[in-house]
Amino acid sequence: MQAPDRGRLKGKRDRALLALLLACGLRRHEAVALTMDHLQQREEHWAIVDLMGKGGHVRTVPVPDWVKSELGVWLGAAGIDRGRLFRRVNKVGKAWGEGMTVKAVWHIVKESPSALVCQSWRRTIATDLCSTLPCFGRGVGADPIPFGARLSSNHRTVPWVQAAIRSAVNDRIGVEPNP
Repeated sequence: MQAPDRGRLKGKRDRALLALLLACGLRRHEAVALTMDHLQQREEHWAIVDLMGKGGHVRTVPVPDWVKSELGVWLGAAGIDRGRLFRRVNKVGKAWGEGMTVKAVWHIVKESPSALVCQSWRRTIATDLCSTLPCFGRGVGADPIPFGARLSSNHRTVPWVQAAIRSAVNDRIGVEPNP
């Protein structure tokens, strides 16, 4: 997570992207599809709202403050205020285009010194953290909702979902930078 160069625009983008993948457990295609409209404040906490995931499931994902900070650094430096969150960076260090590809994200993850594999990370973090949700063991089903990764579109009416956004378990997962 610390490897991308903060002094370069590409490094700022890569840090924000890796932070989002790690802390929010997003799939690569979900990360490249994110727009500014997805990033909203709910219950005094940032969240990715109405994200269309695998199988057409719509969900809300809590965003830790440190991830929002990394996103803010990237978006400010790139001058992005609408459209897709992640863009290509050209050879002279300028953001361009309307987005980036899933394959480009794969290369960024592959080049990361920690050699993270997104799907393996998603499984690991979901297994480790899902038991901390208030719904665990309360008849939710065999697949407990992993750390907010499957907060459904009815998030405004379900009290435990509101609590999960307010005090998201992905706020402190051990990969966030030291203050």
